[in-house]
Amino acid sequence: MTERPIDLSSLPSYRQPRSLLSFRKLALMASVVAGLGVAAYGFSPSGGPADLFTTPAHAQVNNEVRKVQQPVGFADIVERVKPSVISVKVNITQKLAKDDSADDNDTPFQPGSPMERFFRRFGGPDGLPPGLRGGPRGRGGGAITGQGSGFFISPDGYAVTNNHVVDGADKVEVTADDGKTYSAKVIGTDARTDLALIKVEGGSNFPFAKLSDSKPRIGDWVLAVGNPFGLGGTVTAGIVSASGRDIGNGPYDDFIQIDAPVNKGNSGGPAFNTEGEVIGVNTAIYSPSGGSVGIAFSIPAATVKNIVAQLKDKGSVSRGWIGVQIQPVTPDIADSLGMKKAEGALVAEPQANGPAAKAGVESGDVITAVNGEPVKDARELARTIGGIAPGSAVKLNVLHKGQDKVLNLTLGTLPNTVEAKADNDNGDRGSLNRGTDVPKLGLTVAPANSVAGAGKDGVVVTEVDPKSAAAERGFKEGDVILEVGGKTVASANDVRDALSAAKNDNKNSVLMRVKSGGQSRFVALPLAKG
Repeated sequence: MTERPIDLSSLPSYRQPRSLLSFRKLALMASVVAGLGVAAYGFSPSGGPADLFTTPAHAQVNNEVRKVQQPVGFADIVERVKPSVISVKVNITQKLAKDDSADDNDTPFQPGSPMERFFRRFGGPDGLPPGLRGGPRGRGGGAITGQGSGFFISPDGYAVTNNHVVDGADKVEVTADDGKTYSAKVIGTDARTDLALIKVEGGSNFPFAKLSDSKPRIGDWVLAVGNPFGLGGTVTAGIVSASGRDIGNGPYDDFIQIDAPVNKGNSGGPAFNTEGEVIGVNTAIYSPSGGSVGIAFSIPAATVKNIVAQLKDKGSVSRGWIGVQIQPVTPDIADSLGMKKAEGALVAEPQANGPAAKAGVESGDVITAVNGEPVKDARELARTIGGIAPGSAVKLNVLHKGQDKVLNLTLGTLPNTVEAKADNDNGDRGSLNRGTDVPKLGLTVAPANSVAGAGKDGVVVTEVDPKSAAAERGFKEGDVILEVGGKTVASANDVRDALSAAKNDNKNSVLMRVKSGGQSRFVALPLAKG
């Protein structure tokens, strides 16, 4: 017998099933669609169409959507700030010796200078900084054509760019956002911060940008505007990735790191916040390939304000100076000095007759505050002192042999060039004496006065165990140990006695003052147990 389908609706107990999508679900779905601005209709329980936009459920959800700030683009901001940004073109005449090759890998920076080292390390394959590309050259002479960026900071034509864009330029031209080209002259440059101030001629009502008074937060939006690869007027967006970055360019490094795409030619261009204010000047990128990989560095607006004001006033920058060689306080050094935290700046050596030495600062002192403001590390001390005008009176808080003291001094002027220090200790010492082992340190030492060229003070390192903690911390043959645990040493026995004293004081490490390459530094070595 063949069975036929049964019409369930004819049965007395039949109830019409609910829609597979309940009215409530449809209402919620429609409210989402409504948020996208699309008309939608559902079905009522009776099977007819229902206008979901008139339901109470939708009205409540739609009101909540209205309260949420909708994402917006950057067009309004860009339209306001872009006219203040300029493209900078420079010509640099470079004379080459007859035996010099016209190698396109040459850079305009002096060999061994901080900027040359940085761009050899972080620049593109040719080692040139962002925005600077070699032009045609020939034997006995040639020219470099540079492309960079900048921005007006006043209506009368003052503009900011990078030092490495205009340094040594014979001719500077700028192209404004409206396509007009103007001549410009360099008012002043500062190599230590890589900033330059130029004056554009031929106008008196230029659109200009405002330098921000506030420090950007990590995660804030940022817009980079500039002249990448000579294209001009290019805008990219990203966020502030980090702050206080040290890229090895010098003691004044305090860069903002951003991930907005920055390429060659963006150098000197501004990084804007969403208020249309300049938070930094783009100066460098990290790029193994030469193109943007999302890591760029900007000079903070606060630094730009200070430097530009001095360049405009006198064409150069003067910085305060106390005359000390300093180094960071590491956790090991802090432990050896009995400090609770690794902070402040350790004085490796005060310069003779410098302001610090005259005030009583000694090797091994830790500078913890300037004018009552705590010093986080050695870089912060350099920036703080450098930001105070020469001739100013300052107060230093110093930790001296475990005791806090306050010293008053008058700042000198930081020399524009660093004087070369005679390396009398690295001359020909002949064959070093075998010396005496200090097994707990992995060092072999001999009295310095017994080794030709080692000087009269301390003990000279004659051998270093390559597997020892001393080797890990940079000790090498020929280094001279002047102090161990704050005590002068002249023999291996003096070193052993100082180590025993440190262990008796329950120290985990011992601090040594070491002279290497004509300069002093402190090194903390862990004490072996037992």
